[in-house]
Amino acid sequence: MCLALLVILLHCSSLKAREVFTINKVEIRADPSLQVPNGDALTILCIADISKSGNFMIEHHFTFFKDGRILSDITSLQNRTEYKIPAARFADTGEYVCMVKAKEKKKKSEVMLVKVTGLPKPKLTALKNMVTEGEELVLKCEVPEEAPPLTFTFQKLLTPGGPVTRTKKELEKNFTTIEIPVEPGDKILRFQCIASVYSAHGMQESAPSDVELVTVVEPFSTPALVIEPSLNVTEGDNVKLVCRVVVRNYDIEIIIQKDKVILNSTRGQNTLTYFTKVSMQDNGNYTCKVELGSVSKEKTVNMVVTELFSKPELIHSAKMIDEGDWLQLQCKVKGLLPVTKISIKTRYLGKDNLLNDSSSFITKAHVNNTATYICTAEINGIIKESDPVKINVYAPVSIPQLWIVPSVRDVILGRAIRFQCQSMYGTPPITYKFFRGNKTVNSSQIFNKLPAEFRDKPTEVGVEQYSCEASNHHSHIRKRSRELNITVIAPVGKVNLISVPKREVEDGKGISFRCYVETGSLPINFKLLKQNNRKPISEDTKMDTEVIWYKETWSKQDSGEYFCEASNPTNIVQRSDVISINVILASWQKVLIALFVLVIIVILGCGGCCWYLWKKRKAKHPSIEMSGSAGVTNSAGVKLEPRQNSDGQYYPGYMDDSENHMKATDENKGPEHEITEVEYTEVEVSTPDPHRAPVQKGTEPVYSEIRKANNDSGENRYSSEIRSNTVRLQSSVKLTICGSNFVHDPLVNSLKTKPICKRKSICRENKRLNALNEGLLSSAKLREAKSLPFREN
Repeated sequence: MCLALLVILLHCSSLKAREVFTINKVEIRADPSLQVPNGDALTILCIADISKSGNFMIEHHFTFFKDGRILSDITSLQNRTEYKIPAARFADTGEYVCMVKAKEKKKKSEVMLVKVTGLPKPKLTALKNMVTEGEELVLKCEVPEEAPPLTFTFQKLLTPGGPVTRTKKELEKNFTTIEIPVEPGDKILRFQCIASVYSAHGMQESAPSDVELVTVVEPFSTPALVIEPSLNVTEGDNVKLVCRVVVRNYDIEIIIQKDKVILNSTRGQNTLTYFTKVSMQDNGNYTCKVELGSVSKEKTVNMVVTELFSKPELIHSAKMIDEGDWLQLQCKVKGLLPVTKISIKTRYLGKDNLLNDSSSFITKAHVNNTATYICTAEINGIIKESDPVKINVYAPVSIPQLWIVPSVRDVILGRAIRFQCQSMYGTPPITYKFFRGNKTVNSSQIFNKLPAEFRDKPTEVGVEQYSCEASNHHSHIRKRSRELNITVIAPVGKVNLISVPKREVEDGKGISFRCYVETGSLPINFKLLKQNNRKPISEDTKMDTEVIWYKETWSKQDSGEYFCEASNPTNIVQRSDVISINVILASWQKVLIALFVLVIIVILGCGGCCWYLWKKRKAKHPSIEMSGSAGVTNSAGVKLEPRQNSDGQYYPGYMDDSENHMKATDENKGPEHEITEVEYTEVEVSTPDPHRAPVQKGTEPVYSEIRKANNDSGENRYSSEIRSNTVRLQSSVKLTICGSNFVHDPLVNSLKTKPICKRKSICRENKRLNALNEGLLSSAKLREAKSLPFREN
C-alpha cells in the first residue's frame, strides 16, 4: 500500500514539473476605434498570448493603466478581458496600457493613445429673468458630464459693438458663475456660453449653449432740460433752466451743471430749476444729470448769449516809465447802450484798489506807481473788466561800487578773484556789466537790492584795472564805477640749487651755493636748509631772482644733503631738488697718510731683508739649539733662585753635585781628555704654564743647558750640566755660559767675556764656546733674541 502511494506522489510531482508556460505578447485594443466621439461607448480590450507545455489552466491578472494611473484590476482564467466606458468624455482621452501577470511572470502591452473628440453643450442659467438698470446680473454655465479643468466663455449678444465676451477658468469645478452689470438703455439682454478644455493631447471646444433672455426695467426715464425764455438770449437777460424726469418711487439725484461746474442739485424730486442773469461767460453747454447708484442718465443743451457791450480796453502811455514822467491811463468801452459806470483800479495780490471813477487817469510817475492796473464798465447790471496792464516806473541807478571779496591788496596770478558790484539806488531789475580795462568780461541782471557777483582770473603779472557799470530800464541813465587797481603777482616757479665745487669739497676749504628761480614776483625770500634740519643755514630776501651764499671752512660734520626754498608775498613755498655735499680729506692730509704708509712699508721691507740674511747665514753655520725652561715665578708670584723649582724648593745637588762630578771626571781623565769638542748647543724658551701665576713683564729668567759629548769615545761619556743665572736682555744681552758671562752690546755688536771660572777645565771650554757664540749671536739672531724675555743675572 505504501509503495503504491509513493508511486502516485512521484507521478504527480513529475506532472506538475512539466507545467511550463511563457507570455509571448500582450496586446491592447480600442473598440470601436482609437478616436471616439464624446458620449459614445468605448471598450478597451487586453489579450494575452501565452504558450504552455501542457493542457493546464493558468490564472491571469489583468491591470489597465491610463496615463500611468491604474484604472482597473481583473482576474480571469481566460487569456483576454475588457474595460468598458459607457459614455466616453474628453477626460477619457489619454494613453492606455495593459499588464498581464501569471504566477511570477508578467508583461506589458504597448502604449495605445485614445482620443475623445468634442464636448457636450454647456447649460447656461440666469438667476433672475428681470433686472433693473445698474443691477448686477448673475449667470451660471456648467458642463456636468465633463471633469475639470474647464474654460467658460460668456457672450452678451446684440450689442452695438458686437458680442461682449468674458472668460473664466475653473481648475476644480465643472461649472462657473459671473456677474454682469446692466447698462442704462438696455432693454432685453441675450446671453450664451461656450465650454472648452485644454490638455497635452489637444484642445476641444463645445457648441454654444442655448440663449438665455433677461428683461431690463428702467428705474427712471431720461431727463428733459428746458431753457426759458429761449436758447438764444442777450447779456443781462434773466434765464430759467428746468430739468424734469419720470421716476418709479426711487430716491434719485438731479444735477444741473455747466461744463464741469455744478450750478444746482436736488435729491428725491423729479424736477430741478436754476435761475441766472446771463453774461458772455454764461455762453455754452448746460447738462441735466440724473443718478441712482451706478445708473446715470443726462441731457445736454447749448445756450447762445449775445454780447451787450464789448470788454473795456485800458489804454496806457507806456509800460515802462522813467520816474518823473507823466503816467496816463484811459478806459474805452464799445457798445450800443450808454455806460452806466466806469472805474480805473489797481490790483495787488487779488485785491482791487479804486483810483478814479472816470474813464481817464493822469499823474506824475513815481516808483510807488509801479502796479497792475485795470478798468471796469457796467451796463444794465452787467460788469466787465479790461485785461490787466502791468506798469513799471523806474528810478535811475546810482554810481555803483566795486570791491573784492575778501578784501586783499595783491592777488595771485592764475587764481580767480571774486568781485561784487552794487548800485545803492535804482529800480530793479538792474543790469551790471563787469570790465577789465575796456573789455567786457561778464554781465548779470539782479532783480533785488543785492550786489552782483563776478569772477575773473588774471592772466598777466602787473596792475589790472577793473570797473563795473549799472543800468536799468530807465531810458537815459547808465552809471559806471571808479576803476579798481589790482596788483597781480606770480608765485615763484621752479627753484634750482647748484654748488661750486659740485658734490665734493676738501676739508677746511669753502663752497658757494647759488639758488635761483625761473619765474616769480619780487621780492623773493631764499632759505638754504640741510636735510632733516628745520633751522635754515642761511636766509635772505632779495629783489632779485637769485642769491649766492659762501661758507669758508667746511668740516666732515658738514657733509649731507642740502636744498633751497623760495617764496614771495604769495606765500607759496617752492623747494629745489636735494643736492649731496661730501667733505673729503685735504691734500696735505692725503700726503701725510701716504708718507706714513710708505714708512711702514720701508720698515717692513728692511725687517724682511734682515730676516732673510739671518736665515741665509744660519744655514752656513753649525746648528746650535738652545733649550730652556722659563721657571720665572712660582704660583705665588715670588722670584725663584736658580736652584729653585716652581714651588720654591731647591734642586738637590744642583750646583755642588755638578761641581763634584765635574771635578771627579777631571781627575779621572787623562791629558788626552782635557780638550773636548762641543757638538751643539740648544736653547729653548718655553711658554708659561697657563695654570700657574702670570709671568712678570720686562725681565724673565732663562735657563740654558749645554751638553758636551765625545762622539769618538763611547766608554768615557760624561755630561755636565751647567745652570747659569738669569740672563737679562734690555739694551744689551748678557749670557752666562759655563761660568763665564758673555755680554752683547748692540752698538759694539761684539761679545765680552767676564771669566768667573773656578776650574781650568771649564774655562778652557769657555774659550771654545766663545768662538761658537760669535756665529750664534749674529745681527739677525740678535733681533730674534730681543723678542725673547730675559732677566739680569
